Amino acid sequence: MNELTVDATVENIPTVTDFVDEQLEAHGCPMKAQMQIDIAIDELLSNIAYYAYSSGSGTVTIRVEIAEEPLSVLITFIDNGVPYDPLKKEDPDTTLSADQRDIGGLGIYMVKKSMDGVEYEYKDGQNVLKITKKF
Repeated sequence: MNELTVDATVENIPTVTDFVDEQLEAHGCPMKAQMQIDIAIDELLSNIAYYAYSSGSGTVTIRVEIAEEPLSVLITFIDNGVPYDPLKKEDPDTTLSADQRDIGGLGIYMVKKSMDGVEYEYKDGQNVLKITKKF
């Protein structure tokens, strides 16, 4: 397991993406899966940066674990921000045009559709969001 803690800002998305990509590349992750993971990182870290710390700033810890059977990655995002379970938000109606849809929710919907697993729990005063991708 490898871990990185950074300020929860959108400016740190490239730092987190590079950290995760380095580990994915070391294990032969296909480019398509890596791109899907990168998009998920962008979405999840953006949400944490914008919404977790209403009083100002805070940090986020990213843990990366590679499993061999089946070959997959588990990425865990941990923050001390406001408790929020993004998985409880109703999926957007993608049959409607963009003008007819409610604002918000499309990013987490894309994460749920592109990952093999997405879990959330609030534990010990922390938001813990896990995404899993097989490759």
